[in-house]
Amino acid sequence: MLGPQHVGSRVVVRRIVGHRGDRPVYSDILGRLVEAAETHLTVHARDGDVRVPTAEIHRAKPVPDRRRLTPTESLEVAAAAGWPAGERERLGDWLLRATGGWTMRGNSALVVGDPDLPLPAAVDAVTRWYQDRGLPPSMSVPLPLFHRVDAELDRRGWTPMPLTLVMTARLADLTAAADERVTLDTAPSPAWLASVAGRKGALPAAAVRVLTGVPQVRFASLRQATPHGAEGPLLATGRGCVADPEGRWLGLSLIGTEEHVRRQGLARRVIAALVAWGAEVGASDVYLQVEERNTGAVALYERLGLTTHHVYVTRRLLPPG
Repeated sequence: MLGPQHVGSRVVVRRIVGHRGDRPVYSDILGRLVEAAETHLTVHARDGDVRVPTAEIHRAKPVPDRRRLTPTESLEVAAAAGWPAGERERLGDWLLRATGGWTMRGNSALVVGDPDLPLPAAVDAVTRWYQDRGLPPSMSVPLPLFHRVDAELDRRGWTPMPLTLVMTARLADLTAAADERVTLDTAPSPAWLASVAGRKGALPAAAVRVLTGVPQVRFASLRQATPHGAEGPLLATGRGCVADPEGRWLGLSLIGTEEHVRRQGLARRVIAALVAWGAEVGASDVYLQVEERNTGAVALYERLGLTTHHVYVTRRLLPPG
């Protein structure tokens, strides 16, 4: 039984909440112990203080403070910082994200650490959070680290989206030719946004807020050379940001070229410019996220020297039919 010496500790209390036939029904309360009296315990849980009479306590014990995040989880947190959702809320360590439906990264719960709830209750809480916002409940699950979460979602019928690779490299190991045609801007130009929209679909206002929502960010543009220095048409784009608190990670996204100039090494040159900028601001490593089925892009990144650090699957609870 917990006593005054445990006040302030993280605890779990299994409470008897009723009976089904001759068997008790339990509910778990996880939080900080704020009071330990002879007649009751008071636990500060996610929804406030819960007072549990001693007679209703089946079991109560301290639990360890939060463990340190693994390298996979730390990288996922860095990547989330580089793609800041319009609305964010914590469920324990899990990060709930909503951005009006624009991109899976901006509209899925990121599974890292501990949700401070039993897994079934945590999934229920995620489901309600997205349904309250008119969005399909979605969760991004790093694998194989959180295979239990993925198995629970699979059991409930959540649909898996295409597998995503998280690829990384040391900046010092990435080499590509510089190109004076590549310019780096602190905000996306109308032409940059139009080029990305042409490949990815229309960009709502929420998209621009995500793309510009970090202090250290650059938008790369590679234009066709023209006589007399006139501004030529835009051929390739990319975005780079350094958003994690340690300033370690350069995140690359929206690397792309116009269809008529593909396979000419332009994406390499955009990446080279962003890598050089990342090194200038103190980053030491680079990451990017790419769908496994995008074999052409995966092959390009592998040729540049990136390797798969881990994978994640996003699962969605889609309406019947």
